[in-house]
Amino acid sequence: MYLEDKTDMAILETERLILRPLTRDDVDALAALYADPDVMRYFEGTRSWEASRQRLERIIDQYARTGVDFLATIYKENGQFIGRCGLLWQNIEGVQEVEVAYMLAKPYWGRGLATEAARAIKEHGFRDFGFRRLISLIDPDNIGSIRVAEKNGMRYDRDVEVDDHLCRMYVVYRDEPSVTSEG
Repeated sequence: MYLEDKTDMAILETERLILRPLTRDDVDALAALYADPDVMRYFEGTRSWEASRQRLERIIDQYARTGVDFLATIYKENGQFIGRCGLLWQNIEGVQEVEVAYMLAKPYWGRGLATEAARAIKEHGFRDFGFRRLISLIDPDNIGSIRVAEKNGMRYDRDVEVDDHLCRMYVVYRDEPSVTSEG
């Protein structure tokens, strides 16, 4: 269930965030996010503006086809683009999975915003897409993202290799009682 006109409409709204489809107008903000070495520390490294633009095109295309990919994360208080969060298709050991993924700009870390976004994304995946299970793939050293996953009711399942990178896989099931903690 995704909106036909996705360019300027909120898909999800939380107390402090608006999550909407990314547009080509987001390229500079996304490129700034991807250029920050602290933000990209546990990912594939920083990206150039052109690499960010190409990634944005793939996100927009995937979202248009399936309604699943990253969403722009907008902080209501100031209307700023502060990250990208969403559902992401992953192939894990030959099995198609859907990941709850999140990335915020460093000035917005430590405020519970990633947890707020991740919870909304998880609920969206279960409610609007009917996914039975969702995962998060996290670098074992990324303690902040591990905490977000745990606060989102996810539990450690196992280590997996993704694109030649070891990740911890966290899972949550739609019909499983919530084990979230506040934060």
